[in-house]
Amino acid sequence: MASPPTFNMTFPSNLIPTEASPYWMNKADNAWQLVAATMVGMQSVPGLVILYGSIVKKKWAVNSAFMALYAFAAVLVCWVAWGYRMSFGDKLLPFWGKPAVALDQEFLLGQAFAGLFPTATMVFFQFVFAAITLILIAGALLGRMNFHAWMLFVPLWLTFSYTIGAYSVWSPNGFLAKKGVIDYSGGYVIHLSSGVAGFTAAYWVGPRATKDRERFPPNNILLMLAGAGMLWMGWTGFNGGDPYVVSIDASLAVLNTHVCAATSLLVWLCLDIIFFGKPSVIGAVQGMITGLVCITPAAGVVQGWAAILMGVLSGSIPWYTMMVVHKKVTFLKQVDDTMAVFHTHAVAGTLGGILSGLFAEPKLNRLFYGDNPKYIGLFYGLQMGKTKEGFRQIANQLAGILFIITLNVIVTSLICLLIRLVVPLRLSEEDMQAGDDAIHGEEAYALWGDGEKFESSKHNSVYDVEEYPPKRGGEVEMA
Repeated sequence: MASPPTFNMTFPSNLIPTEASPYWMNKADNAWQLVAATMVGMQSVPGLVILYGSIVKKKWAVNSAFMALYAFAAVLVCWVAWGYRMSFGDKLLPFWGKPAVALDQEFLLGQAFAGLFPTATMVFFQFVFAAITLILIAGALLGRMNFHAWMLFVPLWLTFSYTIGAYSVWSPNGFLAKKGVIDYSGGYVIHLSSGVAGFTAAYWVGPRATKDRERFPPNNILLMLAGAGMLWMGWTGFNGGDPYVVSIDASLAVLNTHVCAATSLLVWLCLDIIFFGKPSVIGAVQGMITGLVCITPAAGVVQGWAAILMGVLSGSIPWYTMMVVHKKVTFLKQVDDTMAVFHTHAVAGTLGGILSGLFAEPKLNRLFYGDNPKYIGLFYGLQMGKTKEGFRQIANQLAGILFIITLNVIVTSLICLLIRLVVPLRLSEEDMQAGDDAIHGEEAYALWGDGEKFESSKHNSVYDVEEYPPKRGGEVEMA
């Protein structure tokens, strides 16, 4: 019997496996994953730091920006100390991993649970997603939360809410992952979670000062747009990094992301013009965000035409809930969600999760999930004679939504109730009148006044049209 042929192959020096570049590592995938992670990190720092610091009243600029910066740092320390392995480590429960440190050299330099790159890269990549989730929650609490309470909230919520959602949906051992829930890049784990948790926390913390609820003009719209732009462009890494490989599916995810965001922005803008008569810059940013959020659970598993349709729906349905439903439902009006996180993230994330269950295309599902027949959008199931599988996918998507909502309402409420036993959740009325100077002893601008030019503007808050009539007699508020 002939012996197998042998080949004498000479690899280029940059492809020869070494101790620093093991045989299982793909250098291109590792490089892209690190770049994608950095892009997502820059969505938070400086992206949301700038956005939060500029979209609020001048007296809250420092506090709002610093809530985001603090959360970014605190999450990283908690993440490597116990959070990563509770989210992606060994199974403790069907919805939770065992807490353990992710700092050991042998652990970090080994191959990650997915992808052709080291665990150290995966730890960093997943950290930036955890961090931005907490920062999004902060958006609902700007302008009144006790900073010391926020310092406690961040590690507690990361530990007892985020890790459960991430393990359940994204870990190969999570029960929702095994059921076949589609969440390409965080529509459930990040956006639905942050929207529900932010709204719940806002309920327990209480509202801003009356004057701030009546008038809350941005202190710098141009800086707000700069932060929003970083948020938008950073989504290239947000959705493009989740296949864990430099693939054609990653390219499609990136394109779909921007197509949906642009469509959503334009739809929101047109609705503002039709119903309010003026194109609101703040409204356009909200439309951009809802488009980005909506496409996130579906980015690499839907076709381009579906991304357009998702943009139309994400630019109109959250607009309607924010501009119409919010003002008619007493409970929604009572909860002071400063940045309307409930509408831009909970509503848009839910919408994206449901649409993923409708539009997920079989070939694209294979590219992302591998050769697994359980992933199929309902519309394609009906077309291909797999009606049962299609309805099962929708049922899984709805089950995932219900789980994330229930988890975050319960856990966030318990955390807030626990924290207020230690420190007040809300600032005192005196501190809320003073703002940054009382809380941090610092001010963002050495300028006189606080948004007087916005006195007659209809577009002076994230809800576009103020719910209170303007002050009479040209009164000027000196916050």
